[in-house]
Amino acid sequence: MNIEMKSVRKLRVHWPVTSETFSRLAAGEAEAFKDDQGIAALLQALTEFVDLGDFGKYRHVFESGLGFEGFTVTEHANPTLGKVGMQTISPTFVFTTYFEAALDDAAVDRFTRRIMEIHPWEVPVIELSGPISVSSTALEAAIGTTAAS
Repeated sequence: MNIEMKSVRKLRVHWPVTSETFSRLAAGEAEAFKDDQGIAALLQALTEFVDLGDFGKYRHVFESGLGFEGFTVTEHANPTLGKVGMQTISPTFVFTTYFEAALDDAAVDRFTRRIMEIHPWEVPVIELSGPISVSSTALEAAIGTTAAS
């Protein structure tokens, strides 16, 4: 069986959440994705851009993790959380999805700007990778073909 690979870029967004949402997600409560307005808005943005999370038979594919962001607010900032001169630690939802590496810059700019519009931070952490390879083969198709032989 050959595993097909496709060239993609990774989009990762760090999104602040409340301690309650963090705890619910850590406990495996999938309803927390819908109950948290910020995460719900982020997932809605994912569905607005057909190029994000497109894996052929599957659409709007994403991965998530939990972590913490740390920062110190400067006197020129207008923070959502934290005070000038103090280090702040924020519970964080880490959202990752993928898009075709050949996608034009204008499309990438559109969804990056959309995420910045809905993100609660003054300076959101949004990562865009260079091209990487991910598998694009549906295993059931390969297994089904082998089983039928």
